[in-house]
Amino acid sequence: MFFTVSKIFESLFAPLQFALLLSTLGVGLLFTRFGRYGRICAAVGVATLLLMTFSPLGAFLAAPLEKRFPPPPDNMPAPDGIIVLGGAIDEKLSEKLNRTVLIDSAAERLTAPLALKRKFPQARVIFTGGTVLSGSSTYSEADGVRSFWSDLGFVSNDIAFEERARNTFENAVYARDLAQPKPGERWLLVTSAMHMPRSIGIFRKVGFPVIAYPVDFRSDGDPSLISAPRFPIRAIGIVQFAAHEWLGLAVYWLTGKTSALFPAP
Repeated sequence: MFFTVSKIFESLFAPLQFALLLSTLGVGLLFTRFGRYGRICAAVGVATLLLMTFSPLGAFLAAPLEKRFPPPPDNMPAPDGIIVLGGAIDEKLSEKLNRTVLIDSAAERLTAPLALKRKFPQARVIFTGGTVLSGSSTYSEADGVRSFWSDLGFVSNDIAFEERARNTFENAVYARDLAQPKPGERWLLVTSAMHMPRSIGIFRKVGFPVIAYPVDFRSDGDPSLISAPRFPIRAIGIVQFAAHEWLGLAVYWLTGKTSALFPAP
């Protein structure tokens, strides 16, 4: 139930969708006796789109999330294991084309573990990622990642794939059950920097202490007054992702799925 409701809410009220719906509603109202309200809705919708595209809004939202858990030092002790969260595979396209299609902005979730495994060959690796596809699909993110890593020669007996998790809370529960971490073991958690605070909070909540290894940084934390319009889609994407994480932090905390509203190191 939580999974379904969260997906519906996100599809309707993410910043981009909300701005487009508001603009569309406003234009529609212009042709009715509620034209005054239509102008207001359309103006707010368009202003929101412009703010997302050409202002430092994305950077302001992303920077606190990405700075919350800094990467560990290069000379860190060898970890016992590495947890890799899903979110880097385009499931629908991968299933349709029968090949692994990566989401560009999150691809480092799958490339960073390769470097870590080469540096720490004794560490176990667990990838956790199921499917959000509806219907009779049996394709999971774990399937795509297994194929992708295999094509790169990243194959080992101590790499495990968990393919049931549909959200971050399930990632943590199923990864914990698969890892069976012992007291004193050091496990790295690899996920996008903006996603790290919520992920750490969830892993702590389920009793699986992990060490943050953030990747996929999308902001340098130094927003200018006007964002360069060269990559407007990227600017909108940062706002979308950051808003998703801030809302996720609040919802997961209110529903008891994280250890704190804004988990800290």
